Amino acid sequence: GKATDFCKFPYQVRLFSGKVLNNKIICQISRRVLNDMSFAVKNTVNKYPWTLLVMLALGFWLSASLVIDFVMMPGMMATGMTRQAGFIDAGYLIFGIFNHLELFCASLVLTGCFIFAHHHYFTALQERFSLLFAGCLLAIALVYTYGLTPALSSLGFEMMTFNGSCQVASPLLLLHGVYWGLELLKLILGVTLLRWCYQQDHALDSKRVV
Repeated sequence: GKATDFCKFPYQVRLFSGKVLNNKIICQISRRVLNDMSFAVKNTVNKYPWTLLVMLALGFWLSASLVIDFVMMPGMMATGMTRQAGFIDAGYLIFGIFNHLELFCASLVLTGCFIFAHHHYFTALQERFSLLFAGCLLAIALVYTYGLTPALSSLGFEMMTFNGSCQVASPLLLLHGVYWGLELLKLILGVTLLRWCYQQDHALDSKRVV
């Protein structure tokens, strides 16, 4: 390739010490350096099992989201906690902490997908879509952290302050609709990436056995 074209032409390099190196010696040194660099990169990637890290991050993120959406929030609504005055502050605190955990998980997933694309762990089509999906997951986490959660908390606080109750208003319904739409998109993208990572990890394990 282009990296070894200079090896085809005879030339010499004179060092400061006066020693002369020809093109064959320089090519041998450059190939040895490139091989050592490649070996170091492979060892670094193998040292940190990114497939496992991405799967753990996605598994924790998606399972925690399902618990909050279908266990914690319905339980709080059934017991009447959502109508209490302190619910807005508690909800903002809980979702604020979880949103930052989502940002961490999304960043980890996106980093893993960049590494997968660099080392061609997925197929060419999966490489492009994995980066797109991971970027969308990070965007969703950013929207939650800096947009949706503050907006929901602010609107709920205004309703409690001026109306004295947490009766659902049309703007609140709209924001909840956006939230559930993003949750569905997050679940679809996350499960897809999780399935691809599992398939790739299973394929690598099969190759090791063989």
